[in-house]
Amino acid sequence: MVNTWDITIPELTDKETRKAYIYLPDDYKYETSKKYPVLYMFDGHNVFFDSHATYGKCWGMKEYMDDTATPLIIVAIECNHSPDFGRLKEYSPFDFSAPQFGRITGKGNITMDWFIHTLKPEIDKTYRTLSGREHTFIAGSSMGGLMSLYAVLEYNHIFSRAGVLSPSLWTNFREIERMIRTARIKKDTVIYMDYGEEEMGSHPGMRQLFKRTCDMLLDKHILLTDRLIPGGTHCEASWEKQLPFLIHTLMYQ
Repeated sequence: MVNTWDITIPELTDKETRKAYIYLPDDYKYETSKKYPVLYMFDGHNVFFDSHATYGKCWGMKEYMDDTATPLIIVAIECNHSPDFGRLKEYSPFDFSAPQFGRITGKGNITMDWFIHTLKPEIDKTYRTLSGREHTFIAGSSMGGLMSLYAVLEYNHIFSRAGVLSPSLWTNFREIERMIRTARIKKDTVIYMDYGEEEMGSHPGMRQLFKRTCDMLLDKHILLTDRLIPGGTHCEASWEKQLPFLIHTLMYQ
């Protein structure tokens, strides 16, 4: 079952509404004393329904979760659709420049403050969650993948595991390196990170950026699963195919 809320994030877009999607496992309504871990996700409009997805194809997350009976609540928040690169701003931890976008002022810290101080308490109050760090995960793709990496490193006291799919490492790699190098990480931190083979040509040196990021994460003693997807591309249909690997890593033990 997927519930939807109309929400606002005043710190980012004042009174403008966007949707929050909350997936509840099938047994949620029957197992009334059972509590569940929670996965928070970016680009929520692309997660569950083709009819809501930007390009007409979602991750197929509801079907996968129902078919596998995975005991996990998923909270997915719609992005900012402003033509003034609203999504890039909200999903960037750092300022960066690119020819096609110009100068982007990152508001990722504001986004995460809202996730942690507004969204998570409301979810924990409304649903039967296992609210501790051990059972609190985060995931996303592209800029959402970058934000998931940022969240698990900079807010490691909140998130113990992260799914980092096709992360936008090209935006400001110097800051990403600094972030990883200075992060204070608990030894049980788990990251799933992948990149599509066909994506590697989209930005100069992408393969090297991916390798360098993996090496640095391993040097921090993070429990890392990293994959280069044969024929993988930068789209929801490709990310959908990675769900068995992603969910297995997040839910392992």
